[in-house]
Amino acid sequence: MPDTRRFEGPSDLHLHSIHSDGTESAAHVMAAAHRHGLRTAALTDHDTTSGWADAAEAAVSLGMTFIPGMELSAKYEWRSVHVLAYLIDPDDPRLRAMTDRIRSSRLERARTMADRIGRDYDLHWDDIVAQTSDGATVGRPHIADALVAKGLVADRAEAFSDILSPRGDYYVALYAPDPVLAVQLVVGAGGVPIIAHPAGRAGLLPTPLMERMLAAGLAGFEVGHRENLEAGIRTLRRISAERDLIITGSSDYHGLGKPNQPGEHTTSDDMVARIIDRATGSTPVYP
Repeated sequence: MPDTRRFEGPSDLHLHSIHSDGTESAAHVMAAAHRHGLRTAALTDHDTTSGWADAAEAAVSLGMTFIPGMELSAKYEWRSVHVLAYLIDPDDPRLRAMTDRIRSSRLERARTMADRIGRDYDLHWDDIVAQTSDGATVGRPHIADALVAKGLVADRAEAFSDILSPRGDYYVALYAPDPVLAVQLVVGAGGVPIIAHPAGRAGLLPTPLMERMLAAGLAGFEVGHRENLEAGIRTLRRISAERDLIITGSSDYHGLGKPNQPGEHTTSDDMVARIIDRATGSTPVYP
């Protein structure tokens, strides 16, 4: 097992930067984690590892341990499934091909949605581009930020409940792989796959699907998350105890994009140690 003394203390393993749909730079995300008393943090931007270097440098300068991560998009029928991928090899060809495809789909989707919205509102593609950073995974949050900047909605929440709602005329579906394939890709890249916020309002994934994901190498569940509901949490804790799975807790911090704050849920030292011990794709960056 790894030396837990190198990363002991509060650990938050789910934070986002401007490299996906967060509102702060990777360095500022690590600074926010540090201000909230964290000593180990993971950057898990959607379908990209482009923020790792800046986050690692900032974390180490603050005396924190950095866990490289990513949140890989997947989809089951109508439902989004997010797979947190820890300590992957960022250059694994199969995983990179998939994230390239997802990001391309996000870009095409954003352009199509922008065109549709622009027929009825004063919104243009340049308005959305202005809300992104170089290398960012473009998504609906950037469209939401553009709508806010143009004064068309008050905040992201209003944008998602109204103009960007999946039930609305402007919505475009995103390509994402099957969750089992997503798990296989993470494992193939030497990473440790954990289902993000698995017990929200949509309910738990169907048991047969979870069984297939576990058979493919799913390592555990993000049980500590503000969106999880108590009934689902109880079920996941029971399954995790029976299968000796990893349980994590995290904030899903997005800066100003969500009310979530670093450290509102944390992961125990022994679970962080299990993630590190299991991974072969990359290693933590220690201070």
